[in-house]
Amino acid sequence: MTRLFLVLTCLHLVFGARMLRACDLALVLAVDVSGSVDIDEYRIQMDGLAAALRDGIIAEALVRGGARVAVIQWSGSGRQELSLPWVAISDFSDVDRLSNEISGLPRPWRNFATGIGEALELALAQFSAVPDCRRRLIDVSGDGFSNEGVAPGDVHPALRAAGVTVNALAIEDSEPALTDYFFEEVITGEGAFVQTAATFEEYPDAIRQKLLREVAEQTAGLPGEDLRRN
Repeated sequence: MTRLFLVLTCLHLVFGARMLRACDLALVLAVDVSGSVDIDEYRIQMDGLAAALRDGIIAEALVRGGARVAVIQWSGSGRQELSLPWVAISDFSDVDRLSNEISGLPRPWRNFATGIGEALELALAQFSAVPDCRRRLIDVSGDGFSNEGVAPGDVHPALRAAGVTVNALAIEDSEPALTDYFFEEVITGEGAFVQTAATFEEYPDAIRQKLLREVAEQTAGLPGEDLRRN
């Protein structure tokens, strides 16, 4: 009887933990690698993104939410790449692995235009592989206006129909009106917002603040303040 009790208790703990880690968030991180982004700026983006994911509050939220995370690098029309397929986050080692892989990703293109609409289309296509995730989110960052391929707004109906929210990070290094453009043309969905970085040097802090807002404060209904106390 005691042995049966121990077996049932272990099964409860194992399956209970899996239930707690049911996927609350599927997150596609879409990074601009168009011609306006030089080598140093590319490195700032990838290292800044990796560091933000390692932030204790963000990492805990990803683990608690059983998140799935994928990475897209995007440039002009026809140059959109799924650089990192879905990574399942069940513990902090998964976050470390994800961050290390992001830091080590090779850049696929250097000197091409800006096709935000096609980046959104590629990101949207990834969600069919994670149908059980409660929230679907695209986190797109960039430093310029879409100037090639399908317009971002033309993708909005399909995004809304699939229950996908698009948030954006506008790097206004050379485009001071980019936040307004992203607000009007790029973001969509309930609670969608734009985070601004005035320069690439501000990107690491801006992406951290953005992830705190969209992951730590919204995933699994866990307020950032609660995470700080735990």
